[in-house]
Amino acid sequence: MSHPIQRFSFHHRSYQLSYLDTHPDQQDRPIVLFLHGFPDTAKLWLKSMDLLSQQGYRCIAPDTLGCGHSEISERESDYNVTQIIQDHIALLNVLQIAKVHVVGHDWGAAAAWFLACYHPERFHTLTALSVGHPGAFAEPNLHQLKASWYILYFKLMGSENLLKTKMKMGLAKVFDDHPNMAEVSQRFKEPQRLVAALNIYRASLPKELFRKHPKCTVPTLGLWSYTDRYCLEPQMHNSQKWVSGTWRYDSIDCHHWIPLAKPEWLSLKLLAHFQSNGLKAQPVVLSA
Repeated sequence: MSHPIQRFSFHHRSYQLSYLDTHPDQQDRPIVLFLHGFPDTAKLWLKSMDLLSQQGYRCIAPDTLGCGHSEISERESDYNVTQIIQDHIALLNVLQIAKVHVVGHDWGAAAAWFLACYHPERFHTLTALSVGHPGAFAEPNLHQLKASWYILYFKLMGSENLLKTKMKMGLAKVFDDHPNMAEVSQRFKEPQRLVAALNIYRASLPKELFRKHPKCTVPTLGLWSYTDRYCLEPQMHNSQKWVSGTWRYDSIDCHHWIPLAKPEWLSLKLLAHFQSNGLKAQPVVLSA
């Protein structure tokens, strides 16, 4: 039976930041922190949160700065991924949560890698969807460079004006395989929301990609999808070299947005990963 998912907010860096929580008063449940990427919000994880909460987990999903219901900053530098992860650590501190499983997709996966690599004491496991360790992503690969063309486009000041159109360079054409593009387009009609979402690219790349980062000591699961046009398999598969803890890897036939396309499959993979690294909840009863 589904459990109501509630929305809350907290303050950090003088901004009001929003998050979803399935069981705000239940500290005894093992906790999963879900991190979204571009162009999504915490709602990306609603189905996964519902499925895992039925299995005994408390699920928390923040809207990152400028996204969803979180406040917008006018300073581009505030969106650097190293600042974003401090918001996530602050959320855990506010909720008095010592340690969680962290799951991220797209930019959320990048943030999850940063969290697990720089704050391993706060995480039982890491699950990265689509995006590998920054060290692996930065390795020279012509095919990945071509697939990542949109990143350079997003970094161009003024690209937000073209992205709002229905032209070839509009967001609906660039990400034409996003399952919820109508909702995304409607959300970005709000003033400055699109610029805020783009600012994580503008504030973080390329400097955070090419900076040297530590290996991940946290047990890690990498998940990739065969028809992902934006993040190719080598950068995920090669992330094994950047993990000194347990490494697992799996893939599935779908597009980039695994949480939206395959939530049941994803939940099964998450449960197996969590339970193989301690903190078992209720028995698994999901079917793929």
